Amino acid sequence: MKIIVQKFGGSSLANTTGREQAVKKIKEAIEKGYRPVVVVSAMGRKGSPYATDTLIAFAKKVHFEIEPRELDLLLSCGEVISAVIFGQTLNKHGFKPIALTGAQAGIITDENFGETRIIEVNPSRILKELKNGKIPVVAGFQGISKSGEITTLGRGGSDTTATALGAALKAEYIEIFTDVDGVMTADPRIVPTAKTIKKASYEDVCEMAHGGAKVIHPRAAEIARRERIPVRVRSTFTDNDGTLIKEMGFEDGVVEIKGDRPVTGIATRNNIIFFKIIPRLQLENATGLGAFKVIADQGISVDFINVKPDSISFIVDAPCADKVRQVLDAWDYKYEISNEYCKITLIGGGMTGRPGVMAKIVEALASEAIPIFQSTDSRSTISVLIKERDQVRAMRALHRAFQLDQE
Repeated sequence: MKIIVQKFGGSSLANTTGREQAVKKIKEAIEKGYRPVVVVSAMGRKGSPYATDTLIAFAKKVHFEIEPRELDLLLSCGEVISAVIFGQTLNKHGFKPIALTGAQAGIITDENFGETRIIEVNPSRILKELKNGKIPVVAGFQGISKSGEITTLGRGGSDTTATALGAALKAEYIEIFTDVDGVMTADPRIVPTAKTIKKASYEDVCEMAHGGAKVIHPRAAEIARRERIPVRVRSTFTDNDGTLIKEMGFEDGVVEIKGDRPVTGIATRNNIIFFKIIPRLQLENATGLGAFKVIADQGISVDFINVKPDSISFIVDAPCADKVRQVLDAWDYKYEISNEYCKITLIGGGMTGRPGVMAKIVEALASEAIPIFQSTDSRSTISVLIKERDQVRAMRALHRAFQLDQE
C-alpha cells in the first residue's frame, strides 16, 4: 500500500472553491495509485468563524485569563469542525471519508498545554480505515496525553501532525498545500520579486523555518529531516510543482553554486523582544548568566546572547516575554526591554567556508543606511539584528544583493 499524507492549510479550506480544489489534489493522488491520509487545519484565517484566532478572541471575551488546559480543549474544536466539513465534501464526490480527531488518529503528546510535543504516534486506527477503503481526514494541531488530556501543538501544528503521521505510516512522501507556490526565496508580501525554490535540502528548509519562514513549521521540518521523508510544498490553487524538500545526493546531479549566489533564501522574524540586563555590580555578570538556566527550564529559547562587562542582552519571541520578566524580577535584576527590533537570517549551504558573504551583507545594508546592532552565524546561516522599521528595505536590499530575484 503506497501511502501519501496530504495536509491542507486553513486558507485552502476557507470556502467552497478552496475545498473543491483540495478534492482535486486528493483525486490526482488516488489516480497515481496512492492511498491518501488527509490532515486539515482550522478553516480560514483570523476573522473566519472557526479559525484559531477567532476561538482565542471568543475565549478572552468570556474570561481574560482562561486556563491552558481549557484553552487547548476549546482550540481543538476548529480542526475537528474542519475535518468533518471537508470529509462531507469528499463524501459528496463519491469517496468514503472518515473524520478523526488527533486522539483517534493516535497522536500522543506531553502535557505542555498550548505548545505540546508529540511523543508517540500509534497509526493502527488509520491503517485499519485505509484497509477498509476509507480516506482518513485527521484534525491537525492536536493530540491527547497519556493521561487522556486533549492538547494542542502550537502555531503551525498541523504541519507537525502531517510529518509525524507520515513517519509513523512510512508514507512515500508528504504534500503540504498552502496558498503560495512553495518555499520562496523570501516572504513575497515583503519582497515582491521572491521566487519559488524548486528543490531544497532538509537542512536549508529547517533553517528557513527556524528563521521565520512560515510555509512549513520548524518542528515539521525537523521531523522530515530526521526521518528523511520527502516533502512537497505546493499551492492548492495552481498546478505548479512547488518545492520538493529532500536529501540532496548525487542523483540530483551536480549543482553549481555561483560565486555571487551562495544564499538559498532569506527569512525574517519580527514579533521579538530585546532584553538588556544591567547588573548592579560587574561581578554579578556570572550570576546573571545563571538566570538563563531558569529561563531554559521554562522551555524558552534565547537568541543573540551578548555578554559585556556592564550588561547582558538577548532576544526572545514576544509570547515568552512575560515569563522572562518574571524570572528577572525574581532575581531582582534591573533590565530594559524593547520591541523595536527584528531578526533577518540568510540561509544557504553554499555560504559554508565562503569568504565575503558577511561583507556583502554589511555593504547591502549600508547602502540603505541600515545599522546592524548584532550578528551571529553558523555553518549555513548568518543572522543580523536590525530595527523593525528597516525590515522591508533590508529584506529587499539583501534579496537584490544575492541575486535571488533571478532564475
